[in-house]
Amino acid sequence: MSRGVWIRFILVLGLLAGCAALAVNVKPNLGLDLKGGAQFVFQAEGTEETPATAENVDKTLSVLNQRVNALGVAESNVIRQGEDRILVELPGVTSDEEAQNAEEQIGQTAKLTIHEVLATAQPDAKPSKKGNEVLPSDQGDTLEVGPTVIQGDEITGASSVQRQNSVDWVVAIDFNGKGGDTWADITGKAACNPSGDPKRRIAIVLDGEVISSPEVNTGVGCDVGIRGGSTDITGSFTATESKDLAALIEGGSLPLELKAISDRLVGPSLGAAAIDASIEAGIIGIILTGLFIILVYRLVGFAATIALSSYALLAYAMLVGLGSTLTLPGLAGFVLAIGMAIDANVLVFERAREEYVAYPSAGLRRALAVGFNKAWSAIIDSNVTTLLAAGLLFFLGSGPIKGFGVTLTIGVVASMISALIIARVLCDLAVANKPVAEHPAISGLSHLGKVRTWLDRKNPQIVQKRNVWLSISAAALVLAVTGIVTQGLQLGVEFTGGRQLDYSVSKDISVDQAREAVAAAGFPEAVVQTADTGDTAFTVRVPTISNDEEQKIEDELGKIGGTVDKVDDQTIGASLGKELRNNALIAFGVAFLAQLLYLAVRFKWTFGVSAVIAMAHDVILVTGLFAWLQKPIDGIFLAAAMTIVGLSVNDTVVVFDRIRERWWASKPDEDFMDVANKANVETIPRTVNTGLGAMFILAALAILGGDSLQDFAIALLVGLVVGTFSSVFVATPLLTYMQPRFPMSRVKREKVVRAPEDSGAVV
Repeated sequence: MSRGVWIRFILVLGLLAGCAALAVNVKPNLGLDLKGGAQFVFQAEGTEETPATAENVDKTLSVLNQRVNALGVAESNVIRQGEDRILVELPGVTSDEEAQNAEEQIGQTAKLTIHEVLATAQPDAKPSKKGNEVLPSDQGDTLEVGPTVIQGDEITGASSVQRQNSVDWVVAIDFNGKGGDTWADITGKAACNPSGDPKRRIAIVLDGEVISSPEVNTGVGCDVGIRGGSTDITGSFTATESKDLAALIEGGSLPLELKAISDRLVGPSLGAAAIDASIEAGIIGIILTGLFIILVYRLVGFAATIALSSYALLAYAMLVGLGSTLTLPGLAGFVLAIGMAIDANVLVFERAREEYVAYPSAGLRRALAVGFNKAWSAIIDSNVTTLLAAGLLFFLGSGPIKGFGVTLTIGVVASMISALIIARVLCDLAVANKPVAEHPAISGLSHLGKVRTWLDRKNPQIVQKRNVWLSISAAALVLAVTGIVTQGLQLGVEFTGGRQLDYSVSKDISVDQAREAVAAAGFPEAVVQTADTGDTAFTVRVPTISNDEEQKIEDELGKIGGTVDKVDDQTIGASLGKELRNNALIAFGVAFLAQLLYLAVRFKWTFGVSAVIAMAHDVILVTGLFAWLQKPIDGIFLAAAMTIVGLSVNDTVVVFDRIRERWWASKPDEDFMDVANKANVETIPRTVNTGLGAMFILAALAILGGDSLQDFAIALLVGLVVGTFSSVFVATPLLTYMQPRFPMSRVKREKVVRAPEDSGAVV
């Protein structure tokens, strides 16, 4: 066994040890659905000029969202409640002290304005003219400032940063066009005064208090000012000070004043039973997947299973190391990445089997090395397309879309390390010994497998029957669209809003018992959480329902909880409202376009178009199924839909990679349809084995996950089946229709490196 293999093995052990230390010592940030958090209700108070109407409250929501995000709290909910109230939910805030601090920062009136400084003044002095104000400053003195010159809504962003080659923290501020022009004017005017003169300062005022009054830098020219629409505030800030100041400025100017009227701690929306069941299902699923991989691929399958187990440690360590928030959509990203890790190993093993059967005398180690090299292209292409989508979902999306993008990125990176580094080292160790070399059947690489052997013998003409497959898909699409149109989509409370009901009961009951009672009243998809501490107060969030339906909930709670008191009953808006929906559609659209462009560069544009059509086909079918079954379209379904997109493109890219390879190696008289059919047949064992491996996890989740997670698992199971079908029976047939009109070259594009001119050679 080579020294290099052992060195790589030691490095892998070091990596896993570091990840284990990080996982043990750093606590994860869990979202509202997994851990609960703090819940605040604010009353919006208007004026004659700006009344507290629903429209003005909605404007305040968008500004408040910026402030909540600036606090560093991810996966939060900001919802309009009734006409003039705002509900804010912050995950991970679990102590009274944390809740009080958050409430103070969120609920500040935040009338943010920027003023020119006219002079210093005595604390009790009167303004020298109408429109001026005398205010205490952040530097301990008192300033007389002029009228407002820049409103808070003219500031588009503020962040705490460290500039290059500097250890100092500064607050970077960005303005819109009008605000940027005004900033240039007032800083140019201030720069005409000598250093130390109060007129050289600019005052940033929040709720009647000067929160920052920086002096214009000496490098700024008189009547020139700071141009470009952005500026830095310096001042020997600590990291915390600069972050707090940026958070206040980022909040901008709230259209309405907010008054806190209630705050409390709430439990997780999924409940302990659902969370425990999902963990149990995940463990059982991974064990079953591992046993299946070992059964099919024997010794190298065992090595891959160990590597797959390390994936969970890698992904978790990366999650806590980056401080990301884990929610159910995030878990969906990890499920997808597990599937990709399985897929990468299966791809390698199937390629290694082909190589060993063709050249048995070369040995198992060479076959394994060739397997990794030949599978590299498909693995990279499928992972890059997924990372492109994840990155765009993060930058363009919001809420659960953004969280899914983060965890999917972490999961993909962890899966690649697991499959391409850890699995390779372990497999090398497994086959690099004499007993295995003398008995290659032990390795699992000495034969093509029963499915592949049967397929090679039968040689089914799948692509030649493309009209049949596309007709079946078209009929399924018509059925799905008919369901969407006639049955409608049962949008969940996150999208439609509804009612939030607060109850107290006389007996101690668990949140899971309360959840069962609400389900018995006819609302199994309701969000039920504990309120404050103890087991006598609950919050129930349901779609818009009648008073009679609400009474049913009270009656069912009374059967197990004794006397029921309805503490509060409020109409709430959509937590996944119009803005998130639009952001999600934009993010999905750009992600599809990015994947299309990548596949066009790596393959040909016809490949990209076929893959994107197949992805859309898969999502529409699953959505149509949910419409016919009257299943809710909620945040859980959104997570499933994003996962289905990833599964679909991953499977399609693998098939396309084999088609491209076969086409480049084909003879001039071979037809593209025959080549595509052969590539399809060759990838079926990989598709079946990967699909079954992922199905064990999803099936366990569907059976054990409880009502709140079953829809998620069912959507993924259906998406996995549909995605597997579409890669072979939709994407490939579509490609064969486009090939005659827009043919892909048979010549492999390779980079040519020229030698020095005087050599007259090409390297």
